[in-house]
Amino acid sequence: MADYKGTILSGMRPTGTLHLGNYMGALENWVRLQDSYRCFFSVVDWHALTTDYQDPSLIKKNSEQMVVDWLAAGLDPDKAVIFRQSRVKQHAELHLLLSMLVPLGWLERVPTYKEQLKNLEERQIANYGFFGYPVLQTADIIVYKADTVPVGEDQASHLELAREIVRRFNHLYGPLFPEPNTLLNAVKVLPGVDGRKMSKSYNNYIALTASPQEVREKVSAMITDPARVRKNDPGHPEVCSVFAMHKVFSEDQVPEIESSCRAGTIGCVACKKNLATSMVGVMEPIHARKVELEANPGRVEEILRAGEEKARIVAEQTLVEVRAAMGLE
Repeated sequence: MADYKGTILSGMRPTGTLHLGNYMGALENWVRLQDSYRCFFSVVDWHALTTDYQDPSLIKKNSEQMVVDWLAAGLDPDKAVIFRQSRVKQHAELHLLLSMLVPLGWLERVPTYKEQLKNLEERQIANYGFFGYPVLQTADIIVYKADTVPVGEDQASHLELAREIVRRFNHLYGPLFPEPNTLLNAVKVLPGVDGRKMSKSYNNYIALTASPQEVREKVSAMITDPARVRKNDPGHPEVCSVFAMHKVFSEDQVPEIESSCRAGTIGCVACKKNLATSMVGVMEPIHARKVELEANPGRVEEILRAGEEKARIVAEQTLVEVRAAMGLE
């Protein structure tokens, strides 16, 4: 067995094609972690149903598109277990068993619950599944006895409830599960082409698997310093979306880019062209892998089925122990 630092579970809701913000916020980190941790990466399609149950028609297609992007970005099925949550029924069984011991008050105080009810008012999500999603989320993690969950700093508090559930289970039935710890991502927040946070809802994103031509077109449309009218006007890079992207894709050139902008010795058009070149250098191999995967559509399903079989074996062993601890076997 490989000398792993620990076991990781992480997942994403199936939203279809990913954008660069998704990549820099989580996926880039997953690709690194698969070399040093025992990793389980899940398409959490049951979680998608908590808010999209009224129209689930896109979940299957979005799941497939998202996994293509995962693989194109560098997730390796020989290093990590890649699977769909709904195909590993042990998640649901453990969710049910955990729901017996979780007080309602714990769920009512989850900060995102009321916030999401307000933000997604039109979707009518005041339902049992959405209310109990943190219990399913805990089951997702501990069914593999994961001790590590990579999250952004703004999500770290979400894991505290999972730890409370684990502590209560272990107190009642014996020390079966490790308490999952956070592994903070170094999240790089990317602006969209309009200067706002990159988001599909704003339609201001650059797709992770965009072709070189698409990248250049998107970059050419980016908002720059609004106070800069002429090419040789002094710039203010701190307010420029293009400069923010340079800090991610052209790190070694940032001091030179900043000084040239402030001095007015480089125009915005040239600065955008330089950014597009840097971005294409990173993204072209990802696009090429996507094209290769789409030319062999059965490959993604093959990878998912193999991952689901591996996940089921591990999850069922955990459930054998849980059933015995709870007096069911």
